[in-house]
Amino acid sequence: MLQIQQELKSLANPEKAKLLQKFFKTGKGEYAEGDIFLGIPVPVIRQTIKNYFSLEYQELSELLNSKIHEERLAALLILTKKFKKAKKDHKEKYKIHQFYLDNTKNINNWDLVDLSAPNILGEFLLTNQDQSILKHLAKSNNLWEKRIAVISTLAFIKKYKFGETLALSQMLINDEHDLIHKAVGWMLREIGKRNIETLEIFLKQNYKQMPRTMLRYSIEKFPKEKRQRYLKGEI
Repeated sequence: MLQIQQELKSLANPEKAKLLQKFFKTGKGEYAEGDIFLGIPVPVIRQTIKNYFSLEYQELSELLNSKIHEERLAALLILTKKFKKAKKDHKEKYKIHQFYLDNTKNINNWDLVDLSAPNILGEFLLTNQDQSILKHLAKSNNLWEKRIAVISTLAFIKKYKFGETLALSQMLINDEHDLIHKAVGWMLREIGKRNIETLEIFLKQNYKQMPRTMLRYSIEKFPKEKRQRYLKGEI
């Protein structure tokens, strides 16, 4: 057992773990069936990993293959820090991004995706011409790979590059899973914060086809009257 695993286990809170396992849908037949929680808040994990930024890839792989949620999260937060510290070391950034893609099977809950995808995959693809991996992930049968694709584009949105998000939103507009509806709606809302016209062009073309949750998320910041018109199909 790695030292970081021992330290995380020492911070376990069984009562909070029970609550988290319900919140993150770990029951039989739910999207995170079998995921095990220690009950450690994210700020505490962030504080704990400060002593472990030098972990090697083999050790990070061990964490990512753990059945314990917080251990996988710790590995992803460390990986995110390594990516940020790499700065202009493109070789190291490529290595980190490839390691990330090689471990998508372990990035298997929405918080794990949301705290890592934009900061690793999204940031890496910003400086690369070939962004085809996003569409490849979006076509996956794996829920989490699809969410990784969508949430990664937050890095693009922050740079006022909206094309990737809009293309994936179009691809996933008929997806059946609520977590994809929420992810797409969230990213569309982020576009709207920066350029409302771009969002409304997309919505006017697609809002009647969009799942209700996706639409609600995307128009959350609209004035109440306009939100109601979209929800009633009167735009």
